[in-house]
Amino acid sequence: MSSVVLISDERITSIPAIESGEALVDLETVGISAEGRQYVRAGLADRLAVAQTFLPTGIRLHVVEGLRPLESQRKIYAGYLAEVKSLNPDISDAEAHTLASRFVSPVEVAPHVAGAAVDLTLIGENGPYDLGTPIDATPEQSNGACFFDAANISREARTNRSLLADVLTSAGLVNYPTEWWHWSYGDRYWAYCEQQPNAIYGPTAGPELSTLSTPPE
Repeated sequence: MSSVVLISDERITSIPAIESGEALVDLETVGISAEGRQYVRAGLADRLAVAQTFLPTGIRLHVVEGLRPLESQRKIYAGYLAEVKSLNPDISDAEAHTLASRFVSPVEVAPHVAGAAVDLTLIGENGPYDLGTPIDATPEQSNGACFFDAANISREARTNRSLLADVLTSAGLVNYPTEWWHWSYGDRYWAYCEQQPNAIYGPTAGPELSTLSTPPE
């Protein structure tokens, strides 16, 4: 886990984001199960739809969160940063920033605010599959089991994580390794993992109805 490249790392933050102008898409329109109406960039939506076709019959992707407002990202990061500082009162601000970035992206590089990431799981006829921890379980709460490659999860959870990874990576998404549920496309972390010169999505104001795209039938 110590070798994980965090999203606050200069190797990530130094990657430019060259906005493509791609529209946001309601995931319902591409057949992806979601909590309420969840929006992502069209390129990510298309890849999620492809990934779902790779799953065995009876298993589906289920997105808990896609696009996140900038102000929400700021509040989430500030709250977790305060928690990290309270648990580690002797660390510097820079060290606290690094620790907080294990779990919450600083707003200037956050993929959720660009519509470039989803938090998701697997569901079936009987509900969610076991993937080891709840979505959004922090490293402190889960004793590190939220890391994708954590050893302290059941064999069933490991199998389900492997299935999730197989279908999503096959469709072109990348995982943020401290969160088994967080997958992205088109953001800086994706650009780093895929050795691309730049991200193709930057922060977006949100799902204004005039900018939304509905894929053709």
